[in-house]
Amino acid sequence: MIAILSPAKTLNLDPAPLKEFTLPDFKNHSLELVKVLKKKNVSDLKELMHISDKLSTLNVERYQNFQKEFNLETSKQAILTFKGDVYVGLEANEFTKKELKIAQKSIRILSGLYGILKPLDLMQAYRLEMGTKLRTKKGENLYEFWGEELTKNLKEELHSFKKPVLINLASKEYAKAIHFDILESKIIDIDFREYKGDDLKFVSFSAKKARGLMARYIVKNNVSKPNDLKGFDLENYSYSEELSKENKWMFVR
Repeated sequence: MIAILSPAKTLNLDPAPLKEFTLPDFKNHSLELVKVLKKKNVSDLKELMHISDKLSTLNVERYQNFQKEFNLETSKQAILTFKGDVYVGLEANEFTKKELKIAQKSIRILSGLYGILKPLDLMQAYRLEMGTKLRTKKGENLYEFWGEELTKNLKEELHSFKKPVLINLASKEYAKAIHFDILESKIIDIDFREYKGDDLKFVSFSAKKARGLMARYIVKNNVSKPNDLKGFDLENYSYSEELSKENKWMFVR
């Protein structure tokens, strides 16, 4: 069983004490994208990514300084670098070495620049959302750039399990990069809602944090069977049999 997560825009670039690391499977693809991005100036990135002058300037500098070699001086483990709402829920900085090994096996992070990251994969600072319409030799956007590469990678990993199951904890923007129909695995989409009076609502911040909480639950409890996820109860969430379908599970609070 593998759970997929989205990355985060905000990053924690403070040095990590952890020395263990792995390298991204799609490092060469990333360098290919960086080569394209190095040609962009502040105005180009501002228009392309719909960001401020300050963020555009920062990311021009990031891409100009991007290194071909990934090491602990230039890079940091992905699971400790991402800092957004999902990762507030994940709290990976509190994982033990044993739990980091479990995460390395069961969690994958989708990325516009890196494709797929294992938790301990080294990454350099960047900003490139999957929905960005960055033109490359492979097409007009990142979905065309990645094509079926990410799906093939996940398919191979999933089929190393006796019963391949993908737990989708990613946003629509990132999940769209995976061709679920050719994975040949059971797919379970996870949805989080909460009651506001009598109405059941989707609350973006809460849902993002809940995705991280569920990934944390998977790691902390070494969950390997999907049905064990129905016991997820962090921050008052509970599985709703009534609102769930076979391949879409609803957790409410």
